[in-house]
Amino acid sequence: MPTNFTVVPVKDGTGKAKEGNEEEDVDENNVLKEEEDPTGDGVPKENSPFINSTDHDKNTSYDGNNMALFEEEMDSHPMVSSFLDKLVNYTNLTQGAHEHEEADEEEGSKKKTVKSPQMGTFMGVYLPSLQNILGVILFLRLTWIVGTAGISESLAIVGLCCSCTMLTAISMSAIATNGVVPAGGSYYMISRSLGPEFGGAVGLCFYLGTTFAGSMYILGTIEILLTYIVPQAAIFRAKRKEEEVDALLNNMRVYGTCCLSFMAIVVFVGVKYVNKLALVFLACVILSIFSIYAGVIKSIFDPPDFPVCMLGNRTLQNHNFDKCLKTEIIDNLTVTTKLWKLFCDGPNINATCNEYFTNNNLTLIQGIPGLTSGVIFENMWSEYGPLGMLVENRKLSSFGESNPTKDIYLPYVVNDISTFFTLLVGIYFPSVTGIMAGSNRSGDLRDAQKSIPIGTILAIATTSFIYISSVVLFGACIEGVLLRDKFGDSVKGNLVIGTLSWPSPWVIVIGSFFSCCGAGLQSLTGAPRLLQAIARDGIIPFLQVFGHGKANGEPTWALLLTAGICEIGIIIASLDAVAPILSMFFLMCYMFVNLACAVQTLLRTPNWRPRFKYYHWALSFLGMSLCLAIMFISSWYYAITAMAIAGCIYKYIEYRGAEKEWGDGIRGLSLNAARYALIRLEDAPPHTKNWRPQILVLLNLDSVQGVKHPRLLSLTTQLKAGKGLTIVANVLQGTYLMKEAEAKKAEQNIKSAMSAERTKGFVHVVVSSNLRDGISHLIQSAGLGGMKHNTVLMGWPGTWRQSSDPLSWRNFIETVRETTAAHQALLVAKNVDSFPTNQDHLGSGTIDVWWVVHDGGMLMLLPFLLRQHKVWKKCKMRIFTVAQMDDNSIQMKKDLQMFLYQLRLDAEVEVVEMHDNDISAFTYEKTLVMEQRSQMLKQMHLSRTEREREIQSITDESRSSIRRKNHGATENLNVSRQSSTAEDTQEDEAQLIHDKNTASHVAMNDKAEAGPDQVHMTWTKDKLLTERNRSREPNANMAVRDLFNMKPEWESLNQSNVRRMHTAVKLNEVVVNRSQGAQLVLLNMPGPPKNRGGDENYMEFLEVLLEGLSHVLLVRGGGREVITIYS
Repeated sequence: MPTNFTVVPVKDGTGKAKEGNEEEDVDENNVLKEEEDPTGDGVPKENSPFINSTDHDKNTSYDGNNMALFEEEMDSHPMVSSFLDKLVNYTNLTQGAHEHEEADEEEGSKKKTVKSPQMGTFMGVYLPSLQNILGVILFLRLTWIVGTAGISESLAIVGLCCSCTMLTAISMSAIATNGVVPAGGSYYMISRSLGPEFGGAVGLCFYLGTTFAGSMYILGTIEILLTYIVPQAAIFRAKRKEEEVDALLNNMRVYGTCCLSFMAIVVFVGVKYVNKLALVFLACVILSIFSIYAGVIKSIFDPPDFPVCMLGNRTLQNHNFDKCLKTEIIDNLTVTTKLWKLFCDGPNINATCNEYFTNNNLTLIQGIPGLTSGVIFENMWSEYGPLGMLVENRKLSSFGESNPTKDIYLPYVVNDISTFFTLLVGIYFPSVTGIMAGSNRSGDLRDAQKSIPIGTILAIATTSFIYISSVVLFGACIEGVLLRDKFGDSVKGNLVIGTLSWPSPWVIVIGSFFSCCGAGLQSLTGAPRLLQAIARDGIIPFLQVFGHGKANGEPTWALLLTAGICEIGIIIASLDAVAPILSMFFLMCYMFVNLACAVQTLLRTPNWRPRFKYYHWALSFLGMSLCLAIMFISSWYYAITAMAIAGCIYKYIEYRGAEKEWGDGIRGLSLNAARYALIRLEDAPPHTKNWRPQILVLLNLDSVQGVKHPRLLSLTTQLKAGKGLTIVANVLQGTYLMKEAEAKKAEQNIKSAMSAERTKGFVHVVVSSNLRDGISHLIQSAGLGGMKHNTVLMGWPGTWRQSSDPLSWRNFIETVRETTAAHQALLVAKNVDSFPTNQDHLGSGTIDVWWVVHDGGMLMLLPFLLRQHKVWKKCKMRIFTVAQMDDNSIQMKKDLQMFLYQLRLDAEVEVVEMHDNDISAFTYEKTLVMEQRSQMLKQMHLSRTEREREIQSITDESRSSIRRKNHGATENLNVSRQSSTAEDTQEDEAQLIHDKNTASHVAMNDKAEAGPDQVHMTWTKDKLLTERNRSREPNANMAVRDLFNMKPEWESLNQSNVRRMHTAVKLNEVVVNRSQGAQLVLLNMPGPPKNRGGDENYMEFLEVLLEGLSHVLLVRGGGREVITIYS
């Protein structure tokens, strides 16, 4: 279909056009600037197109007709062309030390432009991962592991650990290719996948693992230096053989601390040199590995000459002798050798020697027999042993038993630690760590989503091949006793793996030394940046100081903390003791990477679209299980400690940390679990045993949306103790479009009040055209599915008499009716502002339950729940029930005690007898005044001034009538109230206030007229017509005054109202007499009348019932049993 376009001619003024173009270019460049989010967590956001940054868009106006339909939304919803332009120009800041390098090279205040990432898979992922995986364990401990565990179990150890890292790499590749991974690497992946709690806990574990890895590499460096390069540099020297271990550890501590200090200074001053030397260190590692394979090949046809001296079947340390002989013939004379002096008490031929030395011969065996020697079969099985066990060759003959108390002083090669399979797993595992190197450099990669999976998996496959082949080749080329000689004492202190290398052992020694140095520097460089990333996220408040650093972003404070923690590993001093510690922390990290991938895969969240497709949730769960198994296999107590540390960090972040919403998988898992549980709850209502009050709290707010009665929330907290459902609701009158801002403010204020009162629950603010409909909607629709409220809690409308609006009490009565219709329980708290707070502790007192009618057992259950809270814990429970004339009160008490015993409730029981006394004059007068006020205010149409004047006359007449009748009928009608002068005066004053407040009810007739059927008339129809005609005359005031002077007879009153008033008065007398000093009174709430014409009377009945009581909770059951005697 053809489209018409309008061609606009270009006018003269190229200069203006050029200026316009220049301004446009500036605006386009400004789009790429990063800005800090003033409402965020204080961390500059990535300049991602998915983050709304419309500040620049607001300056550009849209001119055109094609998109005029959307022009009003252009500020918040930019055009697709603008969005794609930002997406194409998106750049991620590089990680590592590049910020430091840029700061060093910047001139003035102008930084150099950040270049786009150019590193590929090989240089950016494969080689860094290779460098981080291969390291100190390969050079210093793998031969010892093979000799101790045997080839078979060593292959099991290597296979177990490599399988764990391979499965973790698959999970990590899926997460890393599911979007851009900014600074933080593995921490970022875990925190954004599992939430801030898991992210912070595992991030700190990964930080601790990286820090202790620095300690391990430094200890490896010092071990190589003092054992194989310059042993004479040792400060502490052992005078006896048994002191050698302690001397070595002390030397490690001194030199390790010095080395750590030097490395920390290097990292602080010149990080860029560390990064530039990384390739040199990697070259040393690769060269060393090639020299090992070259030595293996050479051993086939020309094995190196490294003889091992054996005494019987025991291996000797070849430090202090040069010939493996007891005696030798020099100039036809038999003389003793240096070895003789080590086992005998003198150099003479007839000196007393060690018995084992005397009975056994010396034998020289080749330490490196070669690949084709068949030694592989001898090294196939394990040789575990305790501390101090002699390293022996089982093939050689031996005469005599070992004597550990004497052998410790002799130059034998012995185990320096107890060895067993699980220990070797923990020592070996650090040699397969370092698989996160690629993801940590994601910002430097040309295509991170392609390079990270390929590079990481290839690096793990390469290193796995190197480790597996090394295990087999070491076992096939090296003699077993030499493999079990950890420090090479039997070959004159040579590095065992160096004896196999070609062309010289020094290739391995120097290569491993620089490799350990480089790995230590890399750990001290990466760990502080990881801690800085965690601190800048703001999820752990006490770590925020470590988010700061130098002006160029260098994490100075984090480096100091890292060096301090690293020093702990240096003080431990034993590489074999430090290795399992860092294994735990790395395994924790890998376990949660697998968990993150499994959770995201099973949840099938819409944003889970990794480009790496070769993953499965079953593989992730297998990897997670392997990590957990290796943790407990290595060291169960280290595993529990690491998990306890992670758990404490998790709970701390949950309790004190900043709230973050990162779209994590745990939240999605919670949503799925909640959905499943809600569907299950929908099937059937809860059993009586599982019933607990799920409360809908109806709050009132003031004019500024502040909570009027926060003690309602305190009562909710004390009643719930954090269990079950709590919905705190409020209704705003108006329309949502006009009240949206007020609704959000009200919601925030309610949340703040809930936080202050420690009320756990949900907030629901409804905007409705009127309060009645809003409350009705809440009662009907609050909650979801089976997770709905079953109880409504509200405050007593204490000012209903003073209010000029009758809706204040009509809404209350309608709420009572609707909760009854919805079969929901109702709790009404009177004087709730004087209820105890959550900080109060009631040291004594009682909770009195007045059980008048049975409505499901709510009155029994509520005190029990309250006493679970610390506020009410020390209060005693008392239950009062009412007996009529024909009831056996003694039997009732016994039955109630038995019922409470079966309910497992501890309470005092008392039965109160209420006899059918005659109705008192006070009751009649009270009813008379109530009906007169109700009828007259409905019928008379007077002005406000006239109403106030007539109400005063009603007050005077009523007060005198009540006093006269009450005084005259005290003895005849058995009135239980005392007639003292002070109380009588107080009663009259209360009645005066009572009657004055009736003026507020006249306002009803300004809005609606009551039908004739709603009026209970106490005079004749003719009399009423006469009074109406007289009211139209100018002297209406006098007519009204005459009307009130008429005294209707008590018999003309509505007898139903009289009986109800009598019940209220008598029950109030009994309750006040027994429970006036109680901390809380729970009372059955009578239902409202079915005829709405008596609503005002219902409020009066309740006022009389509650008069004189301070803390009252009216309870109305929901029509079902909520407590049971059965288990």
